Amino acid sequence: MRMMHRITTLLLLALLLCAAQPAIAKEETLATLQARARKGDAAAQTQLGERYLNGNGVKADDTQAVKLFRQAAKKGNATAQFYLGRAHERGAGVKQDDAEAVRWYTLAAKQGDKLAQYHLGMMYDFGRGVKQDHVEAARLYRLSAEQGDADAQYNLGVAYRIGEGVEENVGEAVKWYTLAAEQGNRMAQNNLGVLHETGEGVAQNYAEAAKWYLKAAEQGFSNAQYNLAMLYEYGQGVEQSHTEAARWYKEAADRGDTSAMTNLGVLYERGQGVEQSHAEAATLYREAAEGGFAIAQFNLGVFYEFGRGGLGPDAAEAAKWYRLAAEQGDGDAQFNLALLYEQGRGVEGDLAESVKWFTRSAEQGDKDAQYNVGVAYRDGNGVERNHAEAAKWIAMAAEQGHEGAQGVLGAFYLTGKGVERDILKGLGLLLRAWF
Repeated sequence: MRMMHRITTLLLLALLLCAAQPAIAKEETLATLQARARKGDAAAQTQLGERYLNGNGVKADDTQAVKLFRQAAKKGNATAQFYLGRAHERGAGVKQDDAEAVRWYTLAAKQGDKLAQYHLGMMYDFGRGVKQDHVEAARLYRLSAEQGDADAQYNLGVAYRIGEGVEENVGEAVKWYTLAAEQGNRMAQNNLGVLHETGEGVAQNYAEAAKWYLKAAEQGFSNAQYNLAMLYEYGQGVEQSHTEAARWYKEAADRGDTSAMTNLGVLYERGQGVEQSHAEAATLYREAAEGGFAIAQFNLGVFYEFGRGGLGPDAAEAAKWYRLAAEQGDGDAQFNLALLYEQGRGVEGDLAESVKWFTRSAEQGDKDAQYNVGVAYRDGNGVERNHAEAAKWIAMAAEQGHEGAQGVLGAFYLTGKGVERDILKGLGLLLRAWF
């Protein structure tokens, strides 16, 4: 069963989660702030609004916070304008309105407010309240990033990595990821780890990758936990440890990461780093499979087909999970589903359906599937007999060292079926198959 690896290039949706807060001026007593705010002091109105927003010394009240922010924003206070924009974006204390959010973010951004610049960049990036414009988004991210905003630095790094709004430049991506990562941005730490692992934009350095993955993993970022587990499993940049791999896979799995669930299931199946337990593996495969992860669906199908982990044997249930994985393009699942159709196990026997799934697996390079498709065309099973088509698929399998395919292809060359007759080539292929 297989493992996988992935990179995160999602833009940080911090505006929908926990955006950084502007720095709050030195604390004043509530009474003093209220008195200043009543006199129209914009700074006091903003600070008092922050108190109502955060429930600091007063009962949290989004509506009252918005009222105070609006008063200060109309006087040109950039921080208040930012807060008012965010309130409209979230619909907190005021009706949700992306266009109004953009209006207030723009006023604050023009005054150099780095959080407003970042959030306005997000609005342009996703086309919320304004026409989508990745170039403008990148420009705004840069303004904010140059002022040290870690989230903007991360998003600018993503823009350079994927060439969105700026010309693709992995070196620039590394630069901005590093600045954000050094401030503790866990997504930047993870992506910087990936670049060090793959050697993109920097010299390949597994130890450096492990360092950044660990920083992000310790902040609870499941992608980094998964990536760190992979390094421990294969001993890249760290001393190989299936125990540590299992630990970090579990951390990621507990956060809903289906690939981590699957790989942890494999460790339980093999008894690597954990006590062997096919039942625990089955539980993990099922959870990941129900989450739509193709490899887990395939693995669960195998357990049902061969009666492992307290499941099955149940060919019909195996066919169900193979099909789900096969429809997502999993070549192994396509092959196994084809076998079930060929044998009439768990499904009604159907040679045409069998050839269909063998072909899909063969197109992904599976030599056994290529051989089976070739044989189907040779014998006319599930498809119209076609020696030329048979020879094409058999040759693909033979080139990958499939001995049966080499023997069949040798016979084709000896008889001239599907290929131009070539006795020497045919004998050579037969000798390779036999010896």
